[in-house]
Amino acid sequence: MSLSRRGLLAAGGAVGALAATAAGTGVANAAPTPGKGHGRVRTGFDRLAADGYALLKGQKVGVVTNPTGITSDVRHIVDVMHPDERVNLVAVFGPEHGFRGTAQAGGSEGRYDDPATGLPVYDTYLKSGQPLADVFTASGVDTIVFDIQDAGARFYTYIWTLYDCMEAAALAGKRFVVLDRPNPVTGRAALGPVLDPAFSTFVGRREISQAHGMTVTELALLFNAEFLAQRPVDLRIVKMSGWKRSDFFDATGLPWVPPSPNMPTPDTALVYSGTCLFEGTNLSEGRGTTRPFELLGAEGIDHRWAAAANALELPGVAFREAYFAPTFSKFQGKTVGGVQLHIQDREAFDPVRTGIALLVTAKRTWSGFAWRSDNWIDKLTGNTRVRTMIDAGADTDEVVGAWAEDLAAFRAVRKRYLQYR
Repeated sequence: MSLSRRGLLAAGGAVGALAATAAGTGVANAAPTPGKGHGRVRTGFDRLAADGYALLKGQKVGVVTNPTGITSDVRHIVDVMHPDERVNLVAVFGPEHGFRGTAQAGGSEGRYDDPATGLPVYDTYLKSGQPLADVFTASGVDTIVFDIQDAGARFYTYIWTLYDCMEAAALAGKRFVVLDRPNPVTGRAALGPVLDPAFSTFVGRREISQAHGMTVTELALLFNAEFLAQRPVDLRIVKMSGWKRSDFFDATGLPWVPPSPNMPTPDTALVYSGTCLFEGTNLSEGRGTTRPFELLGAEGIDHRWAAAANALELPGVAFREAYFAPTFSKFQGKTVGGVQLHIQDREAFDPVRTGIALLVTAKRTWSGFAWRSDNWIDKLTGNTRVRTMIDAGADTDEVVGAWAEDLAAFRAVRKRYLQYR
């Protein structure tokens, strides 16, 4: 028996175990397999590769991915699949920040040919509906595979790239395969306000909570059944093995690749679904520092903000008076004052409640506090209530209580699509 160079390269990329895919739903249901070497969790791609890419047999394949689409030995899945004769990979589709991750927030890489593989790379960023369907048609693919690490927050745009690509794939008559990766902040709970459809944007297309507590395959199942039901995509999912809903990212044994330039570590993801709300204010959310979303501040803020936040005795977190000088973004090159969040008990920590508490105390302790003039805060929270209640003097408990009914309804819907215990 002889192996071609492509076959030899492919053999090294096959790790994990893939369950049989159930007809219709495409849910892989194998029991968890203990990890080997790199950790106990095996991603959807690991299991797809271990099964010899049987799910992709006879298909022209395009992959929606970015730098997080890696194997447990940190090779990119495109670089693994491209030389493998068992996969007919013909295109790559890049989201915000791009396929290889060269673009900052609000940017993408455009259309180009990937130097490493020669594959055409198409830009999906800010494309949806028929224009995105036309991109899929022009690429010549039969099946679109999605493999991107999410951060667990509604306003992290990759889940809406997933939604837009599913919708466009249905319009173009393409099959859609979602490869699962862990929610880095666990899948234990949904938290925060639920989007009002009137505030639909690329930081929140549909009615899910601010911290959704789901994986991308679970979201794909929910999207297809709840929001794309009139024209669902032909969907298949490949689950992970070895992942539990209570797992934080460091329990998975998987390598962390920043899914975007300002998500450098899993610690960032812990706070992001709450402190990203400061993008809707005139305070720095820590972009341009080594601790984005953990450092918050502005010119004129002093020790009083940290003192007010600590006085609330929020579970699992303490606040340190902090001074920093962002290298880009808000207050570039200027020294500002504010707080740094220190997570002391991540099991008890509630990022969304903490974000609201910090908005409330910032407004009360700093006379310069202001919302962004475009009311971006309403798009991040998915409603006007957070902004108007804080402006009216509401405290943290009142603001959080205002979304309780909507959140309970979403939790009931969400429960139907959970795939892990």
